[in-house]
Amino acid sequence: MSSFSEKGLLGELEQLVLLAMIRVAADDADAYAVAIRDAIARHAGVALSPSSVYVTLDRLERKGYATSWMGAPTAERGGKAKRCFEATAAGRRALAEADRAVSRLRAAAFGRSAR
Repeated sequence: MSSFSEKGLLGELEQLVLLAMIRVAADDADAYAVAIRDAIARHAGVALSPSSVYVTLDRLERKGYATSWMGAPTAERGGKAKRCFEATAAGRRALAEADRAVSRLRAAAFGRSAR
């Protein structure tokens, strides 16, 4: 039996944001807040407010589950640089552990064997 770190179990929103961050990066695109929010809407069918995504990204970075950097400015005149994000190894491990915990409990609740 494993135990979760002092950071605790990932919440649903944290899981969605981390998974979308990984999905966007897998498409060789910059994983910035708007792209992450769009990926959540497209793949999970969940519409989130921009502020909820920004707050979650900040929280994931404070926990060490994501890292960020400033990307290049957009091409139009006066274009702003985007803050890009990447899931860390710790973030990927936290996702896997949360998935295993839910799978074990689901199996116990419905009488199936867990992975």
